[in-house]
Amino acid sequence: MGERRVVISVDMEGVCGVSSWVQVSPPEFGGLVNAAEYERARRQMTLEAAAAAQGALDAGATDVLVNDSHDTMRNLLPELLPPGVRFTTGNDKPLSMVQGVQEAGVVGLLFVGYHARAGSVRGPLAHTWNGFIRDVRINGASTGEYGLNALLAGHYGVPVLFASGDDVAMTEIRAELGEEVVTVVVKEGLSAFAAVHLHPHTALERIQEGAWRAVEQAAQARPHTTRWPAQAQLSFNHQARADAAERVPGVTRVDAVTVGWESDNAYHLFQTFRMLAKVAEVRLDG
Repeated sequence: MGERRVVISVDMEGVCGVSSWVQVSPPEFGGLVNAAEYERARRQMTLEAAAAAQGALDAGATDVLVNDSHDTMRNLLPELLPPGVRFTTGNDKPLSMVQGVQEAGVVGLLFVGYHARAGSVRGPLAHTWNGFIRDVRINGASTGEYGLNALLAGHYGVPVLFASGDDVAMTEIRAELGEEVVTVVVKEGLSAFAAVHLHPHTALERIQEGAWRAVEQAAQARPHTTRWPAQAQLSFNHQARADAAERVPGVTRVDAVTVGWESDNAYHLFQTFRMLAKVAEVRLDG
């Protein structure tokens, strides 16, 4: 049968019980006031990753790698993961949120705790990468972290099999990546900072069952791609950020807050996006 390796990319904004930035901000960035809420959220994040990992193992995965994909990428409580599961931490990974998809024998990528893209209506904590990116468009279509990550995984021939998170994000993922992606909704968005949640135990049960189904049918999945060369655009919340990004070679100015570039493949597109997001971290007080 050979190796059937699976990578799980786990974020925090989309996990059950989360609806505030306070809950997903590590204490070193928010002070001790949010420590208790963050600890609860990171525990649920880990348990949801563990549920997906167990589902994948039950479906015959020979190796599961859990990639911490939130903020500092030092959030997982590894002792809560199933025995034998590997995990990745640290925020300077070459492939960031999908580190591991480049390894041999990987049959699928699972998204856990994912959220809607920037600008989404009713998407709890909806954003793309950071708080100052307004929109990302690839060949004219807006996308979110899920789309960028799916394209990068597709570059290595790895399809997205599963996703869990809020209802807005799951609708976006099915529309962009295909109805064949198994999705599990753990909360329904009411606004940017409110949601109706499943009981945490129910969320874990549904994630485990969904991951099992997704890995069971992995052989039918196809990697996500787009038209190449691709035309990409990145819009910010302030023209000063576009001023800085425009100075990167190969990048052109589209309008006051938007820059664009062309990529021949998903690796170039993703790394250019990542670099521009970093370059645009400028002070806005002059």
